[in-house]
Amino acid sequence: MRPPVPPFTEETARQKVQAAEDAWNTRDPEKVAAAYTEDSVWRNRSEFITGRSEIQAFLERKWAKEHEYALRKSLWAYEGNRIAVRFQYEWHDDQGQWWRSYGNENWEFSDEGYMQRREASINDVAIEGSDRRIFGPRPEEDRGKDIPLE
Repeated sequence: MRPPVPPFTEETARQKVQAAEDAWNTRDPEKVAAAYTEDSVWRNRSEFITGRSEIQAFLERKWAKEHEYALRKSLWAYEGNRIAVRFQYEWHDDQGQWWRSYGNENWEFSDEGYMQRREASINDVAIEGSDRRIFGPRPEEDRGKDIPLE
């Protein structure tokens, strides 16, 4: 079991979203992949991924490219075993260009609380380093706060 488990309430959906944000901010592909079913299916931008081992390999590639990655997620909606989130993350490439990536995810969970489906749509916007607003994991006092639109 990977609590909280469906069916989600507003409180447990928010817990699941925060747990995902916390895990992704570790940038540990093995830890993050452990939250998904062995046969989980993903669409991430234009890439289709199946299974925990492919998820881990994807994350290894991602974080080798996206330096100083820092993420914020926000609950959008929930019902039964599904949660929708919006998110933003910031990172820089090998040339030092900073990016803010905006996106939406749809999640579906197994009865045991593992994510079995993830669909992510993401857009990248170049930013100046001085325009950054996400620095590492979310401080405790910011938990539960929504993320700004831009």
